[in-house]
Amino acid sequence: QVQLVESGGGLVPAGGSLTLSCTASGRIKYIGLMAWHRQAPGKEERETVASTVYRHDPNYADSVKGRFTVSRDNVKKTITLQMNNLQPEDTAVYYCEALISTWSTGLTTYWGRGTRVTVAS
Repeated sequence: QVQLVESGGGLVPAGGSLTLSCTASGRIKYIGLMAWHRQAPGKEERETVASTVYRHDPNYADSVKGRFTVSRDNVKKTITLQMNNLQPEDTAVYYCEALISTWSTGLTTYWGRGTRVTVAS
């Protein structure tokens, strides 16, 4: 069974920084896309914050370019989101997503349970 576990959320003042991590576990054969999404309070839709595909440049939402940096470690099966100069509008629950195949299944999308980030003004 594949699991994605996020960590690193919390409460920070505006202008502060946080680092989110997401680690995949299970009988994983291959990880393709790994991404961070967020869902702000009161909003139904999730916004894609950053995404990365193995051996490709990462993509970022315009709202976070220059402030957030995504990286992945394929050996550790981890994606990390370094968030700098956080603003109140970055307040959201952040979710990790990964497209993973195992030794018994094809590529399947998996989601973490989310980690809450709150930026105080």
